[in-house]
Amino acid sequence: MSPYLNRIKPWVTVICTSYNHEAYVEQALQSVVEQAYPNVELIVIDNGSTDHTTERIEQFTQQHPAIRFIRNATNQGLNHAFNQGLALAGGRYVIDLSADDVLLPGRIAKQTELFEQLAGPYAVVFSNAAYIDPQGKKVGLHYAVDNLGHACTPVPSGNVFRNILESYFICTPTMMMRRDVLNELGGYDETLTYEDFDFWVRSSRLYRYAYVDEVLTLKRQLPDSLSAQVLLPDNNLLRSTLAVCYKAFDRCLTPDEYQALAGRIRKFMRKAFYAEQFDLALQYGKLLHQIVKPDLMSSLVLGMSHLHVPVNTLYRHYIKWKAADHLSKPV
Repeated sequence: MSPYLNRIKPWVTVICTSYNHEAYVEQALQSVVEQAYPNVELIVIDNGSTDHTTERIEQFTQQHPAIRFIRNATNQGLNHAFNQGLALAGGRYVIDLSADDVLLPGRIAKQTELFEQLAGPYAVVFSNAAYIDPQGKKVGLHYAVDNLGHACTPVPSGNVFRNILESYFICTPTMMMRRDVLNELGGYDETLTYEDFDFWVRSSRLYRYAYVDEVLTLKRQLPDSLSAQVLLPDNNLLRSTLAVCYKAFDRCLTPDEYQALAGRIRKFMRKAFYAEQFDLALQYGKLLHQIVKPDLMSSLVLGMSHLHVPVNTLYRHYIKWKAADHLSKPV
C-alpha cells in the first residue's frame, strides 16, 4: 500500500468474520470484490465453523488470491476474531462485515468520499440499510424512507453520545470506521459478547459520527441472531450490556446524558427479568439507583426479580406472536 496511493485514494480494509455462514459467505465476499473503489483490502476470519463455510471461503480465495484468510480452530468470539483482522489491517478506514451481510455497489466509494470531506474529529460514517430474510427477500428498512429514498425522520450526526444511550439508532454493519481510532481504543473489548454498543459508547464520547442518507448495505436477519438470543435465560449478552452501561455511566457529563442512560438501564433491566436472570436485573437496578429513583414499573420489575417470578416462556411466546404479526404486514 504505497503512501502516495493512500493519499489519492485511501485504502479501506474490510474485515469479514464468519461462523457457520456457508449459505451466505460467497455473496458477502463477492459484494466486496465487486466494489468499484480501487483500493480495498479484504481480510476474512473464520471463527471455527463446523459446516462448509471454510471450504466456500477457500474456493473463493483461489479466484482472488489477494484475500487474506485466517482460519480459527475454535470459536474465540466475534470481538477476538475482528481484532485479529484489525491487527493485520493497513487501510485508513475499516468496515466490519459479517459473512451473512452484503455491501451494495458504491458503498465504499461513497463513505470514503464523505470521510475525506469531513473536518474535525470524525470516527464513523454510517448509512441506511435494508433488512433481508435468510432467502434474501427484503423485509424492511432501518430508517423508513420517502419517495426520493431519503430517511423520513432526522438521523443524529455529529456528537451522538446521548443518542447512543437513548437507542440503537445505528445499523451496525453500515459503519465505516477510522482505523487509528479503533487502534487508539484497543479494538473491540474481548471480555464482552458483542461489540457495537461498547464501541459506540467509547468512541462517541471522543469523536463525531456522520450519516450518508442512502441504503448502502443489506443486513440479513436470521433466527439465531444475537437479538434473538437475548431472550434466552442463559445468554451472556445482558451481562455485557451491564458492563457497557457502567462504562457509559463513567463517561456521562450532563443531566440529559444521565437521563438517557437511565432509560437504557430500565429497558435492559426488564430484559434481564424477562430472561429470568434475576440477579442481573437487580444489578441493573443498583446502577439505576445511582442516577434516579426507580419509577413504579422499575420498582415492580425489581420486586418480581427478588421473588424470581417465572416469565420467560410467556415472554418468548409473546415475542414470537409479535414477530409473526409484523411479518404478515406488507413492507
